Amino acid sequence: MSPATTSTRTGRRIEVAVRERATLGEGPAWDPAAGRLIWVDILSARIHTFDPSDGRRTVMAAEQHVGAALPRAGGGLVVNLRDGIGLYGPGGDFSWLVHDPVPGRRGNDAAVAPDGALWAGSMRYDETPGGGTLIRVGRAPSAPGESAPVVTDTWPVTVGNGTGWSPDGRTMYYIDTPTGRIDRFRADTHSPGEPLADQGPLATIEPGAGHPDGLTVDADGCVWVALWDGAAIRRYTPDGELDRTVELPVLRPTSCAFGGPGLRDLYITTARVGVAGPHPLTGSLLVLPDAGQGVPGTPFAG
Repeated sequence: MSPATTSTRTGRRIEVAVRERATLGEGPAWDPAAGRLIWVDILSARIHTFDPSDGRRTVMAAEQHVGAALPRAGGGLVVNLRDGIGLYGPGGDFSWLVHDPVPGRRGNDAAVAPDGALWAGSMRYDETPGGGTLIRVGRAPSAPGESAPVVTDTWPVTVGNGTGWSPDGRTMYYIDTPTGRIDRFRADTHSPGEPLADQGPLATIEPGAGHPDGLTVDADGCVWVALWDGAAIRRYTPDGELDRTVELPVLRPTSCAFGGPGLRDLYITTARVGVAGPHPLTGSLLVLPDAGQGVPGTPFAG
């Protein structure tokens, strides 16, 4: 890693984990089985991995524009692609789990719930209002020893984005970027196929501060959110109080996730699409060492 040029308001220094020129870096996720971080470059259709113990990297071409790539139980990845949800096996073989192509629409951010179901957002390339969705993809037995996808909880959104859960699993946090909010929903009493119980916004980002993008939740129940066009990551308490701002040397951070030894380091993906001028770290994977304590993720069970 090499030092970046910016310190946070708490004095910790942002570092560069992977110097890259990703067009639209997104979706960082820690893979505990492999001890590596997974992240994607959506518009370049690339899936990246990074092992912080030795700096080893891999880059794999995806079938299509890829909004997120997350670990699966038993190995491999589940991916949110342009035309639906796909699966990569441990050996790299590909298959569709949900194939639902819609012209002009692509998959965006995604996250795995504590019950092992995938929540996947989508959006129109032109960001048409109401042109996106948020779907839940779970498992349902069709015969002994078999499983089939269950797609429920679909409603129109514009830019289906950051999704996460409180440590106790009772609250789901969700961002539809143009709303400018981090919304809360009751998760522990939710049944697939039924509407989520809206608990109101956790926080609203004030005009001029950027647009809420990806998020992660730490062990204290605080929500960290990346601010697109805001050059910062913010941490909000479970009561919605802003208690930390991490200033960044890039204009367009996209998402964040805890990883590394003990889940103590906060990794931050960034984008260079639409950024003019000399910004040498734009598109790189950044890291804030010892930022806090992350929560172990759940692999996709489907």
